[in-house]
Amino acid sequence: MARSNRYRQDLFVIAVAVAAACLAVVGEASCVGFDLHHRTSPVVRRWAEARGHHALAAEWPAKGSPEYYSELSRHDRALLARRGLAGAADELLTFAAGNATFQDLGFLYYAEVALGTPNATFLVALDTGSDLFWVPCDCKQCAPLSNNATADGGPQLREYSPRLSSTSTPVTCDSPLCDRPNACSAATNGSCPYGVRYVSANTSSSGVLVQDVLHLTREGPGPAAPLQALVVFGCGQVQTGAFLDGAGFDGLLGLGMDRVSVPSVLASSGLVASNSFSMCFGDDGVGRINFGDAGSRGQAETPFIPRSTHPTYNVSFTTINVGSESAPVEFAAIMDSGTSFTYLNDPEYTALATNFNSQIRERRTNFSSASAGRFPFEYCYRLSPEQTEVELPVVSLTAAGGAQFPVTDPIIVFSDRASSRAVGYCLAILKNNFAINIVGQNFMTGLKVVFDRERSVLGWQKFDCYKNARVADGPGGSPSPAPAPTTTLTPRQNDAGNRYPGAAPVPRPPSAGSRHAAGALSLLPPLLLGAAALV
Repeated sequence: MARSNRYRQDLFVIAVAVAAACLAVVGEASCVGFDLHHRTSPVVRRWAEARGHHALAAEWPAKGSPEYYSELSRHDRALLARRGLAGAADELLTFAAGNATFQDLGFLYYAEVALGTPNATFLVALDTGSDLFWVPCDCKQCAPLSNNATADGGPQLREYSPRLSSTSTPVTCDSPLCDRPNACSAATNGSCPYGVRYVSANTSSSGVLVQDVLHLTREGPGPAAPLQALVVFGCGQVQTGAFLDGAGFDGLLGLGMDRVSVPSVLASSGLVASNSFSMCFGDDGVGRINFGDAGSRGQAETPFIPRSTHPTYNVSFTTINVGSESAPVEFAAIMDSGTSFTYLNDPEYTALATNFNSQIRERRTNFSSASAGRFPFEYCYRLSPEQTEVELPVVSLTAAGGAQFPVTDPIIVFSDRASSRAVGYCLAILKNNFAINIVGQNFMTGLKVVFDRERSVLGWQKFDCYKNARVADGPGGSPSPAPAPTTTLTPRQNDAGNRYPGAAPVPRPPSAGSRHAAGALSLLPPLLLGAAALV
């Protein structure tokens, strides 16, 4: 169908070109001409009736009626969606509380979502590296909500309970939505069980699947229009690992490609004009998420790498550019908002790190200590006592097809706990101990990233998340070589009144409040490494 639509669009372009050529040479040569009519026009309607298509003609609205203009609008939206411009033509979908996202514990992005009737509010981590949406529910082992970082002044959080929602229904073991019916037992009482393990050590969620309404808002030039989407999600009864220490404390929303993910459900339900969504990652930890957004004309793009099983947002890069140095290193990486930092294998890790190190003026240091243990980052630098600025080389990755993926924030800054003064920084990449590369959300900072599943491409452009507008210097950044820009290091306080963490403190013995700020978190399911996620 998509091929047929593109073919008709090409014919239209050719027809206009032919008509223009005819006008240009009128009087000098003969030319074949024809009239163009909209498919709901009276001429086409009479044509359909004359050829016996009475039922089809009867469905078309009368010219000038409200239905007529609604049909024209629907046609325009669909056409623009097929051209990859749905975000410009149609209202976008987002959560009922709005499209704002923010960064919190574990350096993940969170959004406020509402589920059920009456609705219960959750603050869920947004994860493009996994598929399942789950929330704490009828808890046997969950993070205490009173200890989360946003409880003071944030939304009222509570567990979800199927018994308290009039629109909740269980996903039974004989449902086509149950991927592991053989795992059903008397303990699940006929409900389909789920279990997801993540790459972060001993981190998992398990429970049963339920179906209920997710409250959304259709955004557009007029007033926001509320609507509901029926989604399948996990009633998360048992959480382990990082979920108990603060990261994803109130649930996780998988944005992957599987049919159970929220973007897949919205597309299959026809609630969005384009099977795509976008995430904006602000440099201060504030962002946006919109469903149905296919980006805009002129954005940089690269294709997803096809995968027959467990498809992911996997793309190819050909070159690592750091300041005046470019390393022709070809590698694939998963674009994962659920991973705090960026994980690379060799030789790409060494190529980026050593070229970065060779262009840094500050003295390299090691923030590891006997009390805190080994620090995760290898390339770290100490600032002089009064230093507030550094010169950093411009970093970018050349994607397959030649587009430049700009890395606007390649470092993490550390501050003194007593004075909150910046004392050092590290290149925020980690050397992998597993067989895949992950571009974490830190490398997406300053960008609007479009996960276009309909066209199977990743799009991006430098973006101002507050103004919801493209930054003037273009979508793809500048390829190296480039002068080292001056970066001002102004750590933000990370107290209870500030929802958006800035500079992380210098490491000290781990505690629930500091563990993830100094470490790295990955919510990528190990099924992508060859293991099964659902058990």
